[in-house]
Amino acid sequence: MTDTQICFKISDNLKIDTKQVVATLRLLDEGGTIPFIARYRKEVTDSLDEVAIGQIRDEAERLRELEKRREAILKSIEGQGKLTEELREKIEEAETISKLEDLYLPYKPKRRTKATIAREKGLEPLAQFILLQHGSPDAEAEKFISLEKEVTSIEDALHGARDIIAEIISEDAVAREQVRTLFKQKASIKSRVVRGKEEAGAKFEDYFEWEEPLMNCPSHRLLAMRRGEKEDFLFLDIKPPVDDALDILNRLFVKSKNACGDQIKLAAEDGYGRLLQPSIEAEMRATTKELADEKAIEVFAQNIRELLLASPLGQKAILAIDPGIRTGCKTVALDKQGKLLDDTVIYPQMKKTEAENIVLAFCARFNIEAIAIGNGTAGRETETFIRSIDVLPKEIPVIMVNESGASIYSASEVAREEFPDKDITVRGAVSIGRRLADPLAELVKLDPKSIGVGQYQHDVNQEKLKNKLDEVVGSCVNGVGVELNTASKELLTYVSGLNSRLAQNIIDYRNKTGAFKNRKELKEISGMGEKTFEQCAGFLRISKGENPLDKSAVHPESYVVVEQMAKDLNSSVSDLLSNKELRKQIKIASYVTDKIGLPTLKDIVNELEKPGRDPRKSFEIFSFAEGIERPEDLREGMKLPGIVTNVTNFGAFVDVGVHQDGLVHISHLADSFVDDPNKIVKVGQQVTVSVMEVDLKRNRISLSMKGNDNKSAEKLAQTRKEEFSYDANDMNSALAALKSKFGK
Repeated sequence: MTDTQICFKISDNLKIDTKQVVATLRLLDEGGTIPFIARYRKEVTDSLDEVAIGQIRDEAERLRELEKRREAILKSIEGQGKLTEELREKIEEAETISKLEDLYLPYKPKRRTKATIAREKGLEPLAQFILLQHGSPDAEAEKFISLEKEVTSIEDALHGARDIIAEIISEDAVAREQVRTLFKQKASIKSRVVRGKEEAGAKFEDYFEWEEPLMNCPSHRLLAMRRGEKEDFLFLDIKPPVDDALDILNRLFVKSKNACGDQIKLAAEDGYGRLLQPSIEAEMRATTKELADEKAIEVFAQNIRELLLASPLGQKAILAIDPGIRTGCKTVALDKQGKLLDDTVIYPQMKKTEAENIVLAFCARFNIEAIAIGNGTAGRETETFIRSIDVLPKEIPVIMVNESGASIYSASEVAREEFPDKDITVRGAVSIGRRLADPLAELVKLDPKSIGVGQYQHDVNQEKLKNKLDEVVGSCVNGVGVELNTASKELLTYVSGLNSRLAQNIIDYRNKTGAFKNRKELKEISGMGEKTFEQCAGFLRISKGENPLDKSAVHPESYVVVEQMAKDLNSSVSDLLSNKELRKQIKIASYVTDKIGLPTLKDIVNELEKPGRDPRKSFEIFSFAEGIERPEDLREGMKLPGIVTNVTNFGAFVDVGVHQDGLVHISHLADSFVDDPNKIVKVGQQVTVSVMEVDLKRNRISLSMKGNDNKSAEKLAQTRKEEFSYDANDMNSALAALKSKFGK
């Protein structure tokens, strides 16, 4: 399959115009990143979004790998001197890996099998005689009796011939495809507990005796059963009805109702049970696992995207508290840029008055504008303590922050480099405060798997998971944009075109020469070539740069267009940015060239309206119900405010402020039927739930969203689209809203 044929195939499979596929693959092959292509090469791709570009890339990789395997198989069979024109044609027409491997199986080098031993005894001619299904197999078998070859009887000869036939049947491409189809249509997955492990494997008790059609088994259930099998608590079988499988084989191979036909039936039964069934079962296990992985990874990716794009409070002086009981609450003061100013420990339970005085002193000394409290152990108690301080200024909001993964950051090399003289508890408190100010900038410092919003993330293909999550993080970082003069190395690493080495070089240059004054300075960075500059420049912002366009998402390659717009209106670029009436006079059609078209020009004009706009939603204050701090405080029927912390295929987990998330099963997410929880809720969404059941023994809380007034995901999508090509409230609007709500 040539590159041209691959492009046509991708176009057909994805229903995307061939010209778009060709153009996209060219850009990808030239080193273009998905965010860059989607944002700055719309004319070339005809405005394909990140999802479509990613699909083209993935399909191209799949087809190219298929082609490599095809070439390897052809070379192997040809080297054996067994490649016929008919076989070559079949191999070249195969469109899937499984079809290719079926065709290759009879020629694939294999270990010594029963059929191999039978062939060594010279029984291949007998097997072929039986397959012709003419004459007496016993009479023919007698000719092959040989003490020298250890064939001592007619039955010995027939048994060896059947071993050969069993292997022939199990390796037949048509037979394998039809049995594979049977598995897909009728196979059941059955699990049962390993005897004697009922108590130790209690968490898998739902699957101690379980059976359902394989194709109906949802991904989360399949992964759960496979985990139980991996941990030696469950036995797992995947099989279709045996009689149906044998009917297929007999129909394909038994052509006569005679003794030879009877021998083939015996061989088919043996070949199916010993060779074909285990082989196709292994395939089905791999295939269904891969599908389950894809769904789990997609759920994880969606959750990570929502978490990374959570509303930032913005640049505020923050008092951050990592709660603790015995060891006290680690308390830190951060300035508007997230710099650590001071840290201490307070003991609200043992030394309440002293703790109050310290909090008030920190608030006054550092002009604190918000208080962030980690939602871990003693979080609600600490929140109650802070809110009980009567003289604490009411305009200072007290906000619970999800601290999942903060302890991992605290012990990381990143945290040690940033705070070499501070212990892990102080680093954790700093992370909690920074998460409130800007979740994206702080969470990129963590391995996404440690954030706690996945579904069986340790059971799925780790390489695919990492690649997907890295892609999602990169999409979020580039969609929001990065402030070049304050960004951490970890944040810069995810910028289009950059890597860890270049990110460090940027930090080193910044530390040595001071803040970047313009984007052109990036070209002074060691290792920053023209191609890399092209890929990254548009996503890096300089809020107080020499060129007003440096704080926008307008790419430097388009500055000349904006400058011409300003010149044509007898104004400056700064005038265009500040004067709405002036921007209305721009006739973008007159600036279309063979290199820049209407899509990019529209993006430029939109960016001029709100340069460097943040696509994330404005921050909303949230509070848990007062007096509800432990699972013991919950009562059936209670209606409570909550925050969605994780979305899975079987429902959503909601934090109601009792240190244990409750589960809203998919059947209780909405009043009507729901087939996908992500259509109803998103991570970080504020919801109202009803308590259905509290199982203190198993530490389980069952919740329901039925009958409660909750925003749907569709409504949420109106305030933040997955793509970053729309207007959203800028930082000034967010600050104005905060001032309106809290006074100063």
